[in-house]
Amino acid sequence: MTSYLLRRILWLIPVTLVVAGLTFVLMHNAPGGPWDRDPSAKQVDPATQKKLEEYYGLNKPLWRQFMAYIIGDVNPKGKFICGLVCGNLGPSYRIRGVSIQDYLFKPPKGKNFFYSRFGYSMRLGFLAIVFAVAVGIPLGVVSALKQNTLIDYISLFIATIGVSVPNFVIAIFLIIIFATGLRWVSIVPKSWEDISAWLLPAAVLGFGTLARTTRLTRASMLEVSRMDYIRTARGKGLAERVVILRHMLKNSLIPVVTFLGPALAFLVTGAFIIESMFGFPGMGRAYVTAIQQRDYSMIMGTTLLLAILVAIGNLSVDLVYVMLDPRIRLEE
Repeated sequence: MTSYLLRRILWLIPVTLVVAGLTFVLMHNAPGGPWDRDPSAKQVDPATQKKLEEYYGLNKPLWRQFMAYIIGDVNPKGKFICGLVCGNLGPSYRIRGVSIQDYLFKPPKGKNFFYSRFGYSMRLGFLAIVFAVAVGIPLGVVSALKQNTLIDYISLFIATIGVSVPNFVIAIFLIIIFATGLRWVSIVPKSWEDISAWLLPAAVLGFGTLARTTRLTRASMLEVSRMDYIRTARGKGLAERVVILRHMLKNSLIPVVTFLGPALAFLVTGAFIIESMFGFPGMGRAYVTAIQQRDYSMIMGTTLLLAILVAIGNLSVDLVYVMLDPRIRLEE
């Protein structure tokens, strides 16, 4: 187990480098730059832009800029600034005097980590995944046990909507119903201290995951229910509750866990559109703003963070496999 974990952790290094390289190339091939409103409208004069590029090293060859971001480089004052290998995600090109790690992970004065931008996104993502699992798995189980009944058709209808309709479209309908029509919630709340303000964004964010979880759970439960060992368990006279919970559900969760591992990482860091629609002070909203402003370091830092979280999610899935099915063994 230890050697397996060590190998998987070491694999994060080449994965991070590949993601960083692809992101770097795509960013620098996009039109415009950090100090442009758009490719045709300059925000700063050419002399100032030249000085800014010299200060941030953007006038150097691309390969050297990439190496400076990963390993580090000497700044104009002759001081060596360590790069990604030291946990430095670089300075923001749009917010003066602020590093990306401080912008994403540093909370306001007097607040704890959960009030940072990453903390807000993390809490919203966990609420979304709890909502998806708490509703999706029971709905899929009931749908499989009541196959071809009204309950099954309703759950399949909900799952189909969640899979086929984009979450921002669902967000618009829920805002119209619950915020504009019923006035149960505010579209953009005055404060995010109230937990009720989180319910609508979390439900919208987790609805697609809920739908896929329901479909996976239903399909897996139907497949497992036809296995020989299920018929044997029932033939031994075991209670139906024991057969469902101990034998059917436990083995049916393997494909669900496979999906939920990476899904959690995307829910934590990938709520770009939803955070923008609800004015949520999280990392996804900052990422959308960074793309609009060509803030290269912000784009790189957020993308790398997402890649690392997805890799950790996949590793967590492998570990949960062993808990669900003892026949699965991790190679030493």
